[in-house]
Amino acid sequence: MSLLADALNVVTAMFSGDSWTLTTALKTEGAWITGTIATVLGGLLVMVLYTAVPWIDRHLERSIMVYSYLLIAIIIFVEVFRRFVLSVQAPWSTTFPPVLFLVMAWFGCSYNIRLRTHLAFSEFRTNMNRKMQFLCLSMDAVLWLGFCVIVVVTASRVAAQSASNFQILEGTDNVLKWWYLIAVPIAFILMAGRVFQNWRDDYRNYRSGEPLIKQAVIGGDV
Repeated sequence: MSLLADALNVVTAMFSGDSWTLTTALKTEGAWITGTIATVLGGLLVMVLYTAVPWIDRHLERSIMVYSYLLIAIIIFVEVFRRFVLSVQAPWSTTFPPVLFLVMAWFGCSYNIRLRTHLAFSEFRTNMNRKMQFLCLSMDAVLWLGFCVIVVVTASRVAAQSASNFQILEGTDNVLKWWYLIAVPIAFILMAGRVFQNWRDDYRNYRSGEPLIKQAVIGGDV
């Protein structure tokens, strides 16, 4: 079967509602074609959304990070008290916080892509001429986009396989694992949107003569 046919089978399987069919389709090489297209188109749509609604641009990932972290802290504090003082403990209290940490980490990664706090090498690149700076920034965009494609495809495979096996979060009776595993490819599609945002800004700065390399601040505002 050709790569194009495999890629089309992935799309068909997504709309079939059958997780087993989707799992089988995602195991083919055509999944990389579908994943690449989905990541690029999804990233462009996210960029358009962030541009159209600045409030989402500023607060979406940051809100997810903050509330996930607060919920982790609350669960751990309450359940430690209940365990050592009341001698009772919710069975999911040791498995749900890592799930929230997963969500916090990957959405936080998307946020920090926008802030350029991931391996920016700003001190090194400031000594380059503008063409080399723009070339390095463009290379960053290509590498990050490739990374996003890899994670979207592989994480989607894991989520689909989990759904086909009806895997349940340990300590719960009806919380399926794929409900939170799907957050990983979603976060990396958001990350692709941030990559496109950054490259668009870099191109505009290059054309206008504005500085290309700026000091990144961890925890700053977008």
